[in-house]
Amino acid sequence: MKRSRRSNPGAGAARAEHPPPERPEDEKLPIHLQITYGTQHILAMYAGVITPPLIVGAAAGLTVADIGILVSAALLVSGLGTLLQTLGVWRFGARLPLVIGISFVPVATMTALADESGLPVVFGATLAAGLFGLLVAPFFAGLVRFFPPVVTGSVITVIGISLVPVAVGWVAAGAESAPASGDLALAGATLLIVLILSWVLPGVWSRMAILGGLVLGTVIAALFGRVDFSAVGDGPVFSFGQPLYFGFPEFEVAAILIMCIVMMVILTEGVADILAVGEIVGSKVDSRRLADGLRADAGATALAPLLNSFPASTFSQNVGLIALSRVSSRYAVAIGGLILIALGLFPVLGRVVAMIPMPVLGGAGLVLFGTVAAAGIRTLTKVDYDRSLNLVIVAVAIGFGVIPIAAPDFFSGFPNWLATVMHSGIVGAAILALFLNLVFNELGRRPSAPESTPPAFATPHPPVVPTQPTSPEQADVATSQKE
Repeated sequence: MKRSRRSNPGAGAARAEHPPPERPEDEKLPIHLQITYGTQHILAMYAGVITPPLIVGAAAGLTVADIGILVSAALLVSGLGTLLQTLGVWRFGARLPLVIGISFVPVATMTALADESGLPVVFGATLAAGLFGLLVAPFFAGLVRFFPPVVTGSVITVIGISLVPVAVGWVAAGAESAPASGDLALAGATLLIVLILSWVLPGVWSRMAILGGLVLGTVIAALFGRVDFSAVGDGPVFSFGQPLYFGFPEFEVAAILIMCIVMMVILTEGVADILAVGEIVGSKVDSRRLADGLRADAGATALAPLLNSFPASTFSQNVGLIALSRVSSRYAVAIGGLILIALGLFPVLGRVVAMIPMPVLGGAGLVLFGTVAAAGIRTLTKVDYDRSLNLVIVAVAIGFGVIPIAAPDFFSGFPNWLATVMHSGIVGAAILALFLNLVFNELGRRPSAPESTPPAFATPHPPVVPTQPTSPEQADVATSQKE
């Protein structure tokens, strides 16, 4: 019996050959888990990727077949961008578990440009904006020291709050009115499945609750005739895509200027998302790594118009999935990038994934996007609120970030370029948090308030009682510290 309890020398050698990774994101999981987690990431962000080409294609008056080309191109660009972000090439890619998809930020701008001038102008402005993003990425990365927890926590919280209406819209299946009882029941069933699976599944399997909720929710929808299988056979099974299918990009100064402003917005969100993922996985993100991540966003944006697609950005949706699943491996997300490329090359696969009803996505999205806000709140717990104006910074940033959610037309009376920027509550919150932190905590440092008159909003702390050493070793440590 004693011999059986000895350590195995072979096992020790195996551990020496495969030491644990220095960074959490470098963990290499078994291939079947990587495929599973990668698939979960794609299912969580699929609807967000295909929505911009659907909206812009309709505004441009394209046929169903042409819109299908835009959708396939969006999936292909998202996959290539995700591989670039997770695996990295030279100075491109943060090498973090980040998913790149087609950004929803410029949809309103692209819709207006497509309606007035056509898709070639949209593609030309997108190409110019991508090159502009490559130039300014180091500048944005240099701002990393101005993103302390009071700023990043506020912005991450607003990201989660801003995404919740997207999930609510999915629950209502895109309807402007209240959701139908069937849609509400389907979303509620999916949400309940996710909660139950998170509770009952043991260990690592509980991390796949979102995937299980999407699959089982779709099965329930199919039992009630809510899944249309006929669309799977429509269109080609395989397609290499057709670069420059809609013609060569056309460059108009006004369109380029507007899209460059949009690119600034995308990079601002990228900073928040990259820092958020670094915070969640417990990995350091310095200015160089941040610049590499922003270059991946800008590089994917510059490539997109050549493949018939639109500006790309790091997806906030998947930040919540990382926080919820606690899977930090960037290689699992890279597998998701390969799946996106496959979906782009095999349109039939994309149509299979598209069968998932929107209420099912909405039920799972409520958990995902709420988790993003929860991650922001967790970051805000690291902020020192005593005798400072940090509480004011958080309050104003979050309040300002909610304005576009509470009143979508609030900034409609402003100049178009300013309305485009401020229409994103995430950007508004980031600008306010950065500015107030700069004024209050960097430029205008005030002397600490007297101990006898703490601010009304400060949280009292119990007095610190010195403890006596309980062992000779602790006594030695205490003595050395005093000396």
